[in-house]
Amino acid sequence: QVQLVESGGELVQPGGSLRLSCAASGRTFSTYAMGWFRQAPGKERLFVAGITASGISTYYPDSVKGRFTISRDNAKNTVFLQMNNLKPEDTAVYYCAARSVPTVVADGSRYDYWGQGTQVTVSS
Repeated sequence: QVQLVESGGELVQPGGSLRLSCAASGRTFSTYAMGWFRQAPGKERLFVAGITASGISTYYPDSVKGRFTISRDNAKNTVFLQMNNLKPEDTAVYYCAARSVPTVVADGSRYDYWGQGTQVTVSS
């Protein structure tokens, strides 16, 4: 069993930056692929970043590529999402998710554990 707790969401102006954190419980964190997803009101949940268990490979959709960076610290059971040059359309609840295999997929239904989410609002 893995428990995930996100933090770091807040109100930020367009063009600003935020760093989200996701702390995981359990001793098998280093064997899990991790993903970040977001969901805006009335819209579907979308994949925004993924990282393999080893941390060697990362994946992003075109909508955030070059602006978002996912990383992980397996020694501290934590995954991060650095978000730069934020836009109003990035406003959403951001969730981290864990997949009990080492490889990343964009399909949220293939993730086994989810955090409660953290709100990111980009507005002037």
